[in-house]
This record gives sequence, C-alpha cells and structure tokens, in this order.
Amino acid sequence: MNISTQAHALAKDLLNFIDLSPSPWHAVDYIEQQLLNAGFAKLDETQAWQLSTGNRYFVVRGGASIIAFTLGNKPIINTGFRMVGAHTDSPSLRLKPKAAYETDGLLRIGVEVYGGPILATFTDRDLSIAGRVTVRTETGHTIKLLKFDNALMRLPNLAIHMNREVNEKGLKLNKQTELPLLFGESEAGIEADQQFLAYIAEALNIAPQDILTFEFNVFDTQKGAFWGAHQEFITNSQLDNLASCHAAITALLNSTNQETSNICALFDHEEVGSESATGASGSFLSDVINRITSNTGMSEEDRLRALALSFFVSADMAHAYHPNHSGAYEPCHHVMVNQGPVIKTNANQRYASNADTAARFISMCERANVPFQQYAHRTDLGCGSTIGPILASGLGVASVDVGSPMWAMHSIRESAGVLDHHYMIEALKALFNN
Repeated sequence: MNISTQAHALAKDLLNFIDLSPSPWHAVDYIEQQLLNAGFAKLDETQAWQLSTGNRYFVVRGGASIIAFTLGNKPIINTGFRMVGAHTDSPSLRLKPKAAYETDGLLRIGVEVYGGPILATFTDRDLSIAGRVTVRTETGHTIKLLKFDNALMRLPNLAIHMNREVNEKGLKLNKQTELPLLFGESEAGIEADQQFLAYIAEALNIAPQDILTFEFNVFDTQKGAFWGAHQEFITNSQLDNLASCHAAITALLNSTNQETSNICALFDHEEVGSESATGASGSFLSDVINRITSNTGMSEEDRLRALALSFFVSADMAHAYHPNHSGAYEPCHHVMVNQGPVIKTNANQRYASNADTAARFISMCERANVPFQQYAHRTDLGCGSTIGPILASGLGVASVDVGSPMWAMHSIRESAGVLDHHYMIEALKALFNN
C-alpha cells in the first residue's frame, strides 16, 4: 500500500493533537492556538462584534465548544453558508466533585461514566486525569487547565483465579462499586479529599483552599501510534471524534476560496445527548449565524434565504467492517478502512443524510478525487446518532452525516486508517472551496 508523505504527515499531526488534548477543554485550547497562529481573530460573546468581509474569526463557549468562520467576498444571501460540525467530547470516565475516599489504607477515586465507553478497555491501563480547575482569586475566580502526563491511577483487573468465567461471559463492571480508580496509599491523619486536593494544588502552585471546583476527564497516557504491515493504520484514544475535529479545522485552515462564507462548529456533550448550552442542541451555532447576518446588514428574510442555500456536513466517525465479527454488519454495507469517507444513512433519521444530501457529498468526493463509501446499520441493532439530525432540524438546513471508518469505537484505544484521514480532509476542503 502506498501511503503518501502528505497523508502520513496529516495522520501524525492528528495523533499529536489527540495526545495534547486529553479533555475537550484541552482540545479547544489547542484549536484556539492553531486559529490564532493562522490569523483568525477571537470574538467574545459578551462584546459587540464588528465583522468585515474577507476576514476570519472564532468564538469559544464554555471552554469546550468552538466555532470558527470565514466571511467570503460574495453576499451570503447569494451563497449561503458552507458548514462542518463535529464534537470535542469522547466517551470516558469523569471524576465526581468530591472524588477521593479511603478504603483499607488505599486512596480511591470515584468516577461517573460519561457517554457509552467500553468499560472493560479501561482496565489495566496507565491512566491519568486532565481537565480544568476553578481557582479563587482576589477578584473572584479564574479557570486553569491541568493535565498530568504521568500515570496516576489504575483500574486493575480481578485475577482470573477469582473470576473463572471472565473469558466465557466477558468482563462486567459494576459502575458504582467496581469502577473507582486506585490512586495511592493513604496518609494517616489526613482526609482523603484533602490529600487529593493537595496533589492538584501542588501541580498548579496554589494553596489547596483556593481550589473551588474542578472537572476532570480520565485518559490513557499511552501515546498514539502507527501500526500495520505498511504502517497504514493509526491507534489512539478519542479518534471518535477528535479525528473529525482535526479534519474539519485542517480543511478550513487550508481552504483557498475567498468568495463563500464557511463555518466550522465543534461542540461539547454530543456523547451525552447534546442538551447543554455548549452542545449542538443549544443555541451556539444559531446565535453565531444570527450575529453574522445581523452584523453584515442582512434582514430576517435574508437570513432565512441564506439558510435555504446552505449545506451542513456532520462529521463523525463510522463503523469499519471487522472480519472477526462479520455477523454484526448489514450485508452490502461493509465499510472498509483506508477506502474513503463514509456516508451514513438511517431511515429513522438517526443520521441526517438523504438522497439529495448524500449525492451532494458524493460530488464533493469526486471533485476532491477521493473514494467514498455508504453505510447503514443492521436493522435489528440499535443505531447511534450524531449532531446531524439535531442541527438539521434546528436550522432547517440541508445536511449529511459522514465519517471516517474506524475499529473499536468507544474503546479507550481506537483504530483507523492513515489514508482515510487524508481523504476526509480533502473532501471537506472541496466543500469549503466550492
């Protein structure tokens, strides 16, 4: 298999992005720096916006959602918006507000299940935590990002001698009693919670009493890697859906069309239903679109006409065919790794694609000279969903659901293809450059 230098470089950059983004707040912070370096201007939702045709902007909401956009030279009423959406969050474990407690001389960390991770894959891994901490200041409080690079915690398996049927019945973990992570040995005379807060405070060089709140995501400290006979595959955590975030931002940064107005919207909370101020069900994207249209002198009638001309691509990952589990897939819909972006269709509107929008994405792939595939879920299995139907219904915009094929979706260690990431970027560039 021929892996071009460009495809390898893009995959390597993706792995680096994921390694540096163990939480959605870190992912957005990384993307923000990329946009600033590329000359995008940061906007503040609390301030008045002054937008100019031909310029590029972005805005962050809640630290974990970000929308970047470019204003083309042609009137938006004549072109509509070219939009790509993805999500910054991934299934994982999240620490509880008072996480640490002591049992039998050991410090344990209480966690909640975030989304739908494959819990068994978290066992026997070198785990750590990353997220944000709210710190008291003289004038109120500030938020600091924190990431521990070293392995801090672990979820050891029960030995097979005490769980003889694990290979026949699978590993099942009680979410309340069997998921707490081992953190260390407890210090006599000091409350467990204070020991944990002291550890965080030392990393931030602050006093423990100045920690007001925190949000921490559990992540695997093992770095991303290439694998396969020709190094044609990649593996890392959070490919779902940081790979789509990376593809969307890379496509926007490398688009050359100065005529159309393009939007890249990356949301938090997709894995738990998107019902939040920073999720796709919230007002973030519609607020940004309304402010763009009003700032550029468009009436409400003009805005609705522009939306009718717009096109939205929901970019999430897709289920690649696994030869060891052929019965899990719909016949004639075996999506293969390294064979191009996947158009996802569901008759019950779990995906936003229809015949027209799928055809439009196929045209994008043909313009970009990349292959494409089509996917439908087995009828007797429950189908996942994306932000596609949410935004299609909320905005009334023609939408399609697509993704790069991958294995082990929602595992702590997922896999995908080097070529597919390049293909997706090229397809999204075709959208922005049309």
